[in-house]
Amino acid sequence: MKKLLLIALMLSLVSICNAQVILRGDALKDAERMKRADVVGAYIVGTDTVLVVTHRPIVCMPPYVFVSRRQQEKYTKLVRNVKKVWPYAKIIKRVYAELVDSIAKIPTEEGQKAYVKSQEKKLRAQFENELVNLTITQGRILIKLVDRETGSTTYEVLKELKGGFSAFIFQGIARLFGSNLKSEYDAKEEDRMIEDIIVRIENGQI
Repeated sequence: MKKLLLIALMLSLVSICNAQVILRGDALKDAERMKRADVVGAYIVGTDTVLVVTHRPIVCMPPYVFVSRRQQEKYTKLVRNVKKVWPYAKIIKRVYAELVDSIAKIPTEEGQKAYVKSQEKKLRAQFENELVNLTITQGRILIKLVDRETGSTTYEVLKELKGGFSAFIFQGIARLFGSNLKSEYDAKEEDRMIEDIIVRIENGQI
């Protein structure tokens, strides 16, 4: 089941071109930090050039207060799971936007399908070994984060890229094992703890 569900997730991770560089680990963190800052000018100090940058607002988050040891253990486990899949969610956001743009430039439906199929093959080579090691819980979190990052559920992404029938089949498989590709991200209620963790990750707090 896990492999079948992860195949559905991978279809929303289609890579755009052979030359695309996929960043992971510290390299990905550094790249994300750079995206938050814009170079707006520079000035000379002696023989040095000092860049002037603007940085996105940083939300000051106080330490999380736990009401019980059980809640702390749950939070620690959730942090580990979110940090595992968060890089993939960011990749999905970027690649999905590029893919939709590329498909829009292909005039025929046959050409679009052939393009998606070719990119899917590249995707498997890049990510299958990594994604197959995700746990069911991590897969469910990734489904939620797809909606957070793209504004579309994993089901909607699959339907757009692979058609309604494929999305229906994958959704049926997911539901048999307690998952839902139509899951939406709820930052204010159900997923507020995940949102808290993501903000802290982006702030470099965890």
